[in-house]
Amino acid sequence: MNNANRRTAIIMVCLLLCLILVGCSTTVRGELNNKRIVSIGSVQPDNHPIALGLMEMKKYIEKELGDRFEVRVYLNGVIGGNSETLELLQIGSLDMAVTSGSNLEAFASEYKIFGLPYLFNDEASFRKTMNNEDFVNIIYNSTAEKGIQGVSWFANGVNNFYSSKKIETPEDLKGLKIRVQPSEANVKMVEGFDAAATVLAYNEIYTALQNKVIDIAANPEIALVSMKHGEVAKYYSRTEHQIFTDMFVASTKFLDSLTNEEREVFEEGFKLSTEIANSEWDKQIAETIEEAQKMGVEFVSVDKEPFQEKQKMVKEDLLNAYPELRPLYDKVEEIQN
Repeated sequence: MNNANRRTAIIMVCLLLCLILVGCSTTVRGELNNKRIVSIGSVQPDNHPIALGLMEMKKYIEKELGDRFEVRVYLNGVIGGNSETLELLQIGSLDMAVTSGSNLEAFASEYKIFGLPYLFNDEASFRKTMNNEDFVNIIYNSTAEKGIQGVSWFANGVNNFYSSKKIETPEDLKGLKIRVQPSEANVKMVEGFDAAATVLAYNEIYTALQNKVIDIAANPEIALVSMKHGEVAKYYSRTEHQIFTDMFVASTKFLDSLTNEEREVFEEGFKLSTEIANSEWDKQIAETIEEAQKMGVEFVSVDKEPFQEKQKMVKEDLLNAYPELRPLYDKVEEIQN
């Protein structure tokens, strides 16, 4: 999107927010019966674990501070996609939003850390690291100068390879076409496996697998059922090569406007949203695996060590290219080992 189109999109979203507020008998300053309206934007649908976490947070804050705040959660991308919501946060037209960690790389290079292959030993190590205040506060504060402050995080699954052929060793990947998202780390990771990186949109994976445009994709288990990838890829190999996070971020303008008492309540609400969302995520993953098995998908356990060995130089090259990531990487190693 060019700058002119982006500005137009932001203006339109701002107008939409005003209309939403006016339509609910509020002023455009975001007040209702002397209560402050707190607006939260997310692209997730109503039944997504993150949406459920946000709604529980809303209930908690309105229970504790209901005489001062009304929390409104706008789901399904109703006020824009990830790029639009982040820009609205920066200008103070939106109070909070959920976005992927990769979308925040444009605001702070610290978020590139999550793209490193085999950064975490496993999902338990990932969650242990994200619950470490010393580590996560560096991540949260990295965008503060841009008007965006991290306040919590959500599990977003473990990336594993899946294909119409069984992947058990790194040699099984050699020469194959692997779908990636457009990032330097993803491309280098695939090249480290002596495979070919193919950049494709998420909604193009099914057809690409079906027509052999790509041989392999990599996503959490949910894609097997929600996107029906399990119909065209019957082997899901637990390589666990990348673990990603969604981030809960807030406008620094909004956070700075809170009293100490209010900030404490909101902080508890942020923690609650993560607890609920991550618990629901785990339930949905378990249900997804059952559904995928009914579709005929075989879940393949692999020895991760040979895969990790192939990525050591890739990881080192990326750390040398972005030296600001080295302290974060060392911190992760300290926490999980």
